[in-house]
Amino acid sequence: MKKIMLYIHGKNGNHLEAKQYQKNCPEFEMIGVDYQEYLPWMVEKQIKSVYETYRAQNSSLAILANSIGAYFAMHSLQGRRIEKALFISPVLNMEQLILDMMKWANISEEALREAKEIKTEFGETLSWEYLCFVREHPISWDIPTEILYGERDHLISRQMVDDFVAHHPATLTIMPDGEHWFHTESQCKFLDDWMKAVL
Repeated sequence: MKKIMLYIHGKNGNHLEAKQYQKNCPEFEMIGVDYQEYLPWMVEKQIKSVYETYRAQNSSLAILANSIGAYFAMHSLQGRRIEKALFISPVLNMEQLILDMMKWANISEEALREAKEIKTEFGETLSWEYLCFVREHPISWDIPTEILYGERDHLISRQMVDDFVAHHPATLTIMPDGEHWFHTESQCKFLDDWMKAVL
């Protein structure tokens, strides 16, 4: 049976992005998970459904996830049988990211609790319900994981990544001068080379 790799995209991405990664892993069939919602309790159903469909049909299944897609993957698929995970610029600690955003926007927990939702000047809407959900649903992740991180990632702190690597079976690769979004020619080549090497 052919190996399967599920691709879980990041914010404002889509499942068709999976096609651009297929060339890096010809031994896998790349399947993009299609979702439009960005609430973990909504996305979870879609990811689990696709996982169960392909897991039942194949002996080997891996994950490729980008940014918030990594958080969705870990939240939705923890405890399930996955051979390997590849994370690009991953959100590894959602609670910490929300708290960081609150700090950037100078918003206290009390203010967020009272307002329920607050839209920030940098375009993110902070939600008390979301923060509570994240705290009430901690993640346990024991899948062998490869992480690609850009040295100049503006969203994910190096501390968050280092903390994750220290407590999980994970290997970190850092691209010098890389950004959160791997989009330039040199960044995309680095990503492609990394993916081929870790597989």
